[in-house]
Amino acid sequence: MKKQNTKYIFVTGGVVSSLGKGIIAASLGVLLKSQGHKVTIQKFDPYLNRDPGTMSPFQHGEVFVTEDGCETDLDLGHYERFIDQNVSRLNNVTSGMIFWDVLTKERRGDYLGNTVQIIPHVTNEIKRRIFQVAEENDFDIVITEVGGTVGDIESLPFIEAIRQFSFENRDDCIHIHVTLVPYLNTSSEFKTKPTQHSVKELKSLGIHPDLIVCRSEYPVATEIKEKIALFCDVKADSVIGCVDSDSIYKVPLELEKEKIDQVVVRNLGLRKRKNKLKDWIKYTSIIDSKGLPSVNIGIVGKYNLLSDSYLSVVESIKHASAANNCRATIVWVNAENLEKSDSMDALKNLDGILIPGGFGDRGIEGKIKAAKYARENNIPYFGLCLGMHIAVIEFARHVAGMEDANSTEFSRDCTFPVIDILPDQKKVRQKGGTMRLGAYPCQNRPQTKLYEAYQCETVSERHRHRYEFNDKYKKELEAAGLVISGTSPQNNLVEVVELPGHPWYLACQFHPEFKSRPYKSHPLFRSFIKASLSK
Repeated sequence: MKKQNTKYIFVTGGVVSSLGKGIIAASLGVLLKSQGHKVTIQKFDPYLNRDPGTMSPFQHGEVFVTEDGCETDLDLGHYERFIDQNVSRLNNVTSGMIFWDVLTKERRGDYLGNTVQIIPHVTNEIKRRIFQVAEENDFDIVITEVGGTVGDIESLPFIEAIRQFSFENRDDCIHIHVTLVPYLNTSSEFKTKPTQHSVKELKSLGIHPDLIVCRSEYPVATEIKEKIALFCDVKADSVIGCVDSDSIYKVPLELEKEKIDQVVVRNLGLRKRKNKLKDWIKYTSIIDSKGLPSVNIGIVGKYNLLSDSYLSVVESIKHASAANNCRATIVWVNAENLEKSDSMDALKNLDGILIPGGFGDRGIEGKIKAAKYARENNIPYFGLCLGMHIAVIEFARHVAGMEDANSTEFSRDCTFPVIDILPDQKKVRQKGGTMRLGAYPCQNRPQTKLYEAYQCETVSERHRHRYEFNDKYKKELEAAGLVISGTSPQNNLVEVVELPGHPWYLACQFHPEFKSRPYKSHPLFRSFIKASLSK
């Protein structure tokens, strides 16, 4: 049974992929939450992986980790950043999860000998997930984004499930369809035919859209919206324009101008309330400000051809820059190129150096060079997860005299394994969902850069790793000058290291980028950008 009075909004996409359904869903969440509604956003991903945890960032962008330790699609990061609310494993559903659960039930005999089929068994499992996310936290509105494009074979079970769900809860559901309205420069006109065909495809699957969001390069004229409304059987004010923007954080304000929230509220039978978007207006005014000081932040990684691989890091830098009233220019530094070169020219004009998380030994020596350069040249350095391992290895080699220091992830037979696999990971053979995942507490040592940033003794941060600081070398590295400023409450896991006497050199085992928000920038990113600006 669903929660009484919960309303459901389903967001589908057509014509092409990568239209920004996630940003539109998140922006609508902002507008509805600003009116006082309790909102959550859910993502249906059609791929057969149980989660994206084992997928290459080149394939699917970064893996976003929730508080409860679920590895999810990067869109969930947008959901959290926009609606300023933590999501959970209930908010991300893949075909792999659904089929896994259905087949597990079949093996147990739960279906009592019946033939297991897409309808009703798979679709019932999908519908159960929609009910479950609403019931868990008593939400007023659940926005569900269906990944992929209408017509894809992979997404058909999800489309059928939401068709059934909408029929069963017809007074509490609406559908938003996001399409592309291309502009042809050769003929100087918009083309509505792709949208018409996309809506026709959706209707053939039993779903009639209540709103159509038109993604376009230029503003869509009223007569074009009216044409789309006529051919697609929706009201004229239910055709919403969504033009390309130079910042995703402007989209909620642009959609408010298009009155998407008013149309949604009307269609759901909710009382119209005034939007309270003061924080969004303030944030976007800062990022639009002219003449702000600029800082060059170098991100040293191996996935630099695709910035989505480090999406949360990039967004956290933007948030922290706005908080410091400056503008950050991100300089992508390829770790492999740095590894092969004797020149440090790629690092010379940087005001701050950041090494993000990652796996594997590709480009590691280049990252170690970058950490050494930052340490020796007093450039603010920020290491995240792998970036902490790099900082510890570099310090051990070049300051503590451990020439062969390394991580057992990269060299099992090194003389000084200053980074080693977690004890409980040594017998793990399955890769998916088996790392140290989710939120864990960290104790902050007073009179350190860490404490100065947080201004408190205990924080909770999200983790995603198999390897950690090797306590065997703790005393030696501390004696050489390394400051261990953050540990687990039991003092058995080093969470943060830093260097005294350096303007700002800090590296953490956790991933602070997962908890940054547009107008609530993360304390460590804010402190790092402040130090880089001072340089």
